[in-house]
Amino acid sequence: MRGRISIDQLTAAVDRGDIDTVLVALPDMQGRLVGKRVTGHYFCDQIDSDLHVCDYLLTVDIEMEPVPGYAAASWDAGYGDIAIRPDLSTLRVVPWLEATAMVLCDAFDHRGEPVAHAPRTVLRTQLARLAERGWEARIGSELEFYLFDETYTSAHESGYRNLAHTGWYIEDYHLFQTTKEEGLIRAVRNAMDAAGIPVEFSKGEWGPGQQEINLRFAEALEMADRHVIYKTAVKEMAWQRDRAATFMAKFDTELAGSSCHVHSSLWSDDGRALFGRRPGDPDTPEFRGWVAGLLALAPASTVFFAPNVNSYKRFVSGTFAPTRLAWSEDNRTAGFRAVGSGPGRRIECRIPGADVNPYMVFAATIAAGLHGIDTGMDPGPPVSGNIYEADADEIPEVPGNLRDAVAELDASTVMRSALGDDVVDHYIHAARWEISENDRRVTDVDRMRLFEQG
Repeated sequence: MRGRISIDQLTAAVDRGDIDTVLVALPDMQGRLVGKRVTGHYFCDQIDSDLHVCDYLLTVDIEMEPVPGYAAASWDAGYGDIAIRPDLSTLRVVPWLEATAMVLCDAFDHRGEPVAHAPRTVLRTQLARLAERGWEARIGSELEFYLFDETYTSAHESGYRNLAHTGWYIEDYHLFQTTKEEGLIRAVRNAMDAAGIPVEFSKGEWGPGQQEINLRFAEALEMADRHVIYKTAVKEMAWQRDRAATFMAKFDTELAGSSCHVHSSLWSDDGRALFGRRPGDPDTPEFRGWVAGLLALAPASTVFFAPNVNSYKRFVSGTFAPTRLAWSEDNRTAGFRAVGSGPGRRIECRIPGADVNPYMVFAATIAAGLHGIDTGMDPGPPVSGNIYEADADEIPEVPGNLRDAVAELDASTVMRSALGDDVVDHYIHAARWEISENDRRVTDVDRMRLFEQG
């Protein structure tokens, strides 16, 4: 069996013994998949019943620490259950795991209402706003990662220092170097296709051992689902082959960071590209409003584009990571790059890193774009030249740290109106916890600089 399957196909496969396990998965706040391994027969027998998980899964930090201070879940409230309800349209075979299928879930509370701060719910809310207008967003996210000739165990035991990359020179677009890595990368490409996640291509990226595998763009929720399944698959398939991969936004001070460039466009229900234009024609009002909204709300969106303290270390001039909030025509020094023609016209946001939660990035993108369209905003002319060297008084900078990004989101009445105060406060609380955890910890850099000379 390959790709997407129906519940009837799953039942038949379970009866034949071809599938014995179903991964019932919920995307968490970090964009990871959490959930349960359910026996195939039980899943098929109980398909109309919700499964339950602890509500702390949508409040814990990256280390699964129960974070105090959330309104949604706490020790005082007893950390009760939420229901996770399978979205059967996501049911698929998992080719890289034996006799396994997967289904993604939405989260519901005791009243049967969607959990507002669950990432899939946040994105669904913005998609509903588009649907009211007869529109849909189509998005592509381009994830980069570093691959190592290490196991996750050896990397951990070394303190993640002095790791052996799969290469030792810049391999951007190199075919020879990527041949050395093709054993894993080819397996990932083929596994994604077999799981119903179409792949366009893979290539070497800038850093030694750095990879990019581009998935085919899709409707926004479908793309977010593809993104999280793919990211999980890369880690699992690397582990199976005694390799390690990292999606950190900035793994090494001296090397390029790993990005998640996000391409977005709007389409009508009848299949018309709202951003489409013929060569030489002006951009559509929808395109210009969308781009203007992205620019205006980029500071308030950056908590979602760069959710960790480490994320901001990627924003370095001359590294193909943006530092300024400008839009351009096919200029990789800008935060937003317009590309494509005809129905392929779209805007690429180059701010997000590979550590993002795609549901939150896409939701923020839609909220910002709709604001620009609804208020008749215009982005002005595209900026040209080396935008890294532009005058800071003329072109604003990307927020330089998580504290500044939190302040921008906290003060944004537009984002609060679009996403809801409860959702914004929930994710601001998560970001402030990340800041406090970073502030209190002694780092290798502290010891290296201060042990003798401080």
